Amino acid sequence: MKKLIVLMLLVALSAGYADAQKKPGDKPKKNPPAGKKVVKKKTPKGDDAKSFTWRDARDFSEGMARVENADGKCGFIDKSGKVVVPCQWKNAWDFHEGLASVLNSNGKYGFIDKSGKVVIPCKWERAYDFHEGLARVKNDEEKWGYINKSGEVVIACRWEWAGNFQEGMAKVKNADGKYGFIDKSGAVVIPCQWEGARDFSEGLAWVQNADGEWGCIDKSGEVVIACQWKDAGDFSEGLARVRDDLWRLGFIDKSGKVVIPCQWEDARSFSEGLAWVKDAAGKYGFIDRSGKVVIPCRWEWAGSFSEGLARVENADGKWGYIDKSGKVVVK
Repeated sequence: MKKLIVLMLLVALSAGYADAQKKPGDKPKKNPPAGKKVVKKKTPKGDDAKSFTWRDARDFSEGMARVENADGKCGFIDKSGKVVVPCQWKNAWDFHEGLASVLNSNGKYGFIDKSGKVVIPCKWERAYDFHEGLARVKNDEEKWGYINKSGEVVIACRWEWAGNFQEGMAKVKNADGKYGFIDKSGAVVIPCQWEGARDFSEGLAWVQNADGEWGCIDKSGEVVIACQWKDAGDFSEGLARVRDDLWRLGFIDKSGKVVIPCQWEDARSFSEGLAWVKDAAGKYGFIDRSGKVVIPCRWEWAGSFSEGLARVENADGKWGYIDKSGKVVVK
């Protein structure tokens, strides 16, 4: 009996001590439901743990980057992070040749200049960036053509699809679903015979054959790299990304030689000496032209370097910008 009384006293004293440690306003701890695993949230460390401002962000182009605020409206910032075109558009695309395509609240596309002024009225069903003085646009009959910077149609809207002008030529898709290339007069210079095509870059363009494999043609239309890859990206800085039969990505040179082995889950073209890659864990980082990882794969997503900066997404789904050392410079 004495032992039982002593035990009861000890329990009472322990409960009293615990109550004395509580602060005013402390909420009682709830026990988890039976069978439910308790998972403690880890506080992320490093620059990516810091609060980023933007819900979405694009690469810098001509000193400005398109950003999206918490309300889903788009505008532009400069490299200091200052908003220079207010977030008022339903969507917006990068500045090219001084103009940017924007989507208004009525679902029509036009162009603004760097002051934010509308210089080509929002009347198109779709409009893309200016390249070599021309921009591709889609009319209300779902056909594609090209306008100049005055907004005048200079190549009639008659194509099922059209690409940007690159090196004096643009890919187009005809009514039969085949791809070829036109020049700036609108004349077909490489016949529409391919199942798919990419823009010309560094003198070469990727084309897809009837078997779904990709190779390269030159500006005469001659095949110079055999159609053997499952997918491919434009040549940039002398290298192009390619996807092999195992669905891994690497890089080849203009002779078709593999110079960075196909080992990545995803990758993009080289820009300013670096290319972003995605590892097997689903994280993004950057490699140099030798294939060496120079910015570790730790980001949820990343964009290519442009004007010294690259956009990255942190674990909270917010976007900022890093420099080539991997340091966060715009949050």
